[in-house]
Amino acid sequence: MRPSVTVLQLDTHFPRVAGDVGAPATYLNEVEIIRVTGTSVAGIVTGDPASIDVAPFETALKAAKGDVVVTSCGFLSYWQNHLEGQIQRPFISSSLTALDRLADHDIDALSILTFDAAKLGVAHLGNNARFMPSIIGLDPNAHLRAVIGGNRTELDIDRAARETIETVRAATTSQLETLLLECTNLPPYKGALRRAFDVEIIDILTQIERVRPRTIQPDFL
Repeated sequence: MRPSVTVLQLDTHFPRVAGDVGAPATYLNEVEIIRVTGTSVAGIVTGDPASIDVAPFETALKAAKGDVVVTSCGFLSYWQNHLEGQIQRPFISSSLTALDRLADHDIDALSILTFDAAKLGVAHLGNNARFMPSIIGLDPNAHLRAVIGGNRTELDIDRAARETIETVRAATTSQLETLLLECTNLPPYKGALRRAFDVEIIDILTQIERVRPRTIQPDFL
């Protein structure tokens, strides 16, 4: 049986907890994880996405068996059209692909929570550069950012959730209606974020569910 999803995962070793795009427990059905050798957070999270060596992802695409193919880093959104054109199945580089659907949102009503706000730029947003003021980032000293960026093997889930909520609270107003999580490692904290803010939350998992219903565990939607 073909896997429901193939995840093209960066060559990292930090914990992939349930809700993370790279955690098998996130899915209702079989998932295929392809570790893209030689890729790193530092190499992909860049303000110059055109400089990314996309060849390893092209190679991984050729091996992908899933009904849907996704990546494990939203900063690959720049390469959406290029990589999508190489397969005949749905390909999702990033939750930022949802911005076309959200284009009629008021800027104040939408916030984009990213791993690194200093590096997520116009090139990543495609035709939706007007949402640049909506970008907020994890604190450079945040525990989750340190774990991901430092490729650490220990993660304090409660601390990560608490600090993520604090970041959003400090950067948004009561006008917030939709929160888009760029980072594919943020969905494990979606429940805590929803309880704190009672807003629509869009991420890589909701994007997968849109093109292949009954793929994601309901607790993570």
